[in-house]
Amino acid sequence: MEVEKMENAQYETTAQHSAYLGTEPIRKLLLKFSVPCVLSMLVSALYNIVDQIFIGQGVGYLGNAATNVVYPFTVIALAVSLLIGDGSAALLSLSLGRRDTEEAHRSVGNCISLTVLCAILLTLVGFVWQDDILRLFGVTAECMDYAHAYMLPILIGLPFYMFTSACNGIIRADGSPQYAMASTIMGAVMNLILDPIAIFVLHWDVSGAAIATAAGQVVTALLSALYFRRTKTFMLRRESFCLHGRTVRTLSGLGVSSLIIQLAIVIVMAVANNMINRYGPDSIYGANIPLSAVGIVMKVFAIVVSFVVGIALGGQPVVGYNFGAGNYRRVFSVCRLILLANIVVGVIAMALFELCPLAIIHLFGSESALYNEYAVLCFRIFLGGILLFCVQRASSIFLMSMGRAFASTLLSVCRDVLFFVPAIVLLAHLYGVVGMLWAAVISDILSFLLTVVLMLREYRRIRKLETADTRQAVPAA
Repeated sequence: MEVEKMENAQYETTAQHSAYLGTEPIRKLLLKFSVPCVLSMLVSALYNIVDQIFIGQGVGYLGNAATNVVYPFTVIALAVSLLIGDGSAALLSLSLGRRDTEEAHRSVGNCISLTVLCAILLTLVGFVWQDDILRLFGVTAECMDYAHAYMLPILIGLPFYMFTSACNGIIRADGSPQYAMASTIMGAVMNLILDPIAIFVLHWDVSGAAIATAAGQVVTALLSALYFRRTKTFMLRRESFCLHGRTVRTLSGLGVSSLIIQLAIVIVMAVANNMINRYGPDSIYGANIPLSAVGIVMKVFAIVVSFVVGIALGGQPVVGYNFGAGNYRRVFSVCRLILLANIVVGVIAMALFELCPLAIIHLFGSESALYNEYAVLCFRIFLGGILLFCVQRASSIFLMSMGRAFASTLLSVCRDVLFFVPAIVLLAHLYGVVGMLWAAVISDILSFLLTVVLMLREYRRIRKLETADTRQAVPAA
């Protein structure tokens, strides 16, 4: 009886906790949610960047090439986590906007249960088929031993990484973006401290970098788990963790865009690595130089993605709540600010990559002139359409936040699979490991055009909803 009273009391205050999403100034809300979200995403991306920097300085480009072929498997884990976590966060925000407290707590409990099950399964897959996975992602004979040494500790930390990745979105949607940021930063600090010790003091090379990464992930996961002892807008019950068919289908539909975004990165890297293995030996660069350089470019690219996705996901609770509540004007305001912020990010990123790529490359170690030459080409060509990418990716997440799963997924699939993969295969065949870099620019241009079409269609749809609500609100004469 006491438990029921406590739950009823919390449910009565749920509307009060979340109502500010529909009343406070948009700029203030975006700063509150987006800044911690960007920092959390940025710190997560820096996990891999820090590894690359220390491995590049302590081991060399073969060590970085090894991390490049392990990285896609960790992205698969992230993809599954975000499918569940981002979908649950979007469903939580929409449920709060509709005052559906039952769906709210069930979406979170189902998220946790699904994540744990998937993490165990994916870790077992990694241990059993490790060699096959590395070959799939383009490992060369020279870096196979390094890849084995790096992958083992990464697999041990994988469940903790997946739990954290899934829960971060929920914690932000619950109104605690600062907590999500702090827990991620704590893990990153642990990684930053342990990396140089493991590599330069203990001489554990690439395995030491992986151990440092896993240790940081354990810390972040424990802090994330502690958050659920006291939440703001929902209360977890025992039945929250029992998988509910409709809830699982709904959150999976909402999160499928995040899954596609990450899986597309895996497909892109797998195809690129295999094209490098096939056509690299025919070029002056060989295979290992392009394999290492493309890996570094993808990690730096992940930093830009952190800003873009962080800004857009920061606005997700605001968009979801106001769309669920029928406050369409506020939805438009959030969209405009998110797109403007990401255009600024895109302009700055393009300027850095085109004007001073060598300064970025030198962070990852001093290599030969031939290596630097190819790496510069990677930054200037492969990331040449970064501004268009920023607009496209922000629009995809905006659509997901309103429950437009199909349109959001379509954008992700077209950019990274339907456009990019055929282009890179064709260009690699015709022009080798340099020509294939233009595939990214081509896919950015085509996906941007599709983004304009889908966003205009969504704009007209919301205008119709707004007009219909206005007519209903006007009493008959």
